[in-house]
Amino acid sequence: MSSQPIPTRVALLAGPSGSGKSSLAARTGLPVLRLDDFYKEGNDPTLPLVTGSTDIDWDSPSSWDADAAVSAIAELCRSGRTAVPVYDIATSSRTGTETLDIDRTPLFVAEGIFAADIVRRCEELGVLADALCLRGRPSTTFRRRLARDLREGRKSVPFLLRRGWRLMRAERGIVARQAGLGAHPCGKAEALGRLAAAAAGRCRTPSAA
Repeated sequence: MSSQPIPTRVALLAGPSGSGKSSLAARTGLPVLRLDDFYKEGNDPTLPLVTGSTDIDWDSPSSWDADAAVSAIAELCRSGRTAVPVYDIATSSRTGTETLDIDRTPLFVAEGIFAADIVRRCEELGVLADALCLRGRPSTTFRRRLARDLREGRKSVPFLLRRGWRLMRAERGIVARQAGLGAHPCGKAEALGRLAAAAAGRCRTPSAA
């Protein structure tokens, strides 16, 4: 038998806001890296705006620090631990940092609405086990997202309603975009099956260049 340590890999879990990524990641029992904690802060001058509005477009990848997220993933795969920001969505600010320690776990999940945007980079680093995009009915996602955001007081009610309506209309396009970036679109049952396969060491074949 080989004495080489089992390499750590990441399963990227993408999908529209409210699609159930966090709850599904928790069901796997695997360590979870919350990619939403890598949002930029509300006073960052590079934050994009919704076209024709003064609202910040928190659904644009430009509102998120992809470089920091990829660095954290790479460090987790290399050493089993990394410092990650603690982000408060209600105030659009980082309130501190915490250490995520996954020990020698061979697989962890990195979940967030921008997970698909780093599929290629994780492939290039040789750390990608799988990349999934949760999909469902836009009306169901709308209700789940609004109930969560209201319960957690994430933003003002008018903002949440505007964002929710916009995202519901755009949901099929969001899924198509994430699939184009390399995340396999699927429901929760298939996602759990693929994550179980990844945990057993069966990683997907890298995409063609």
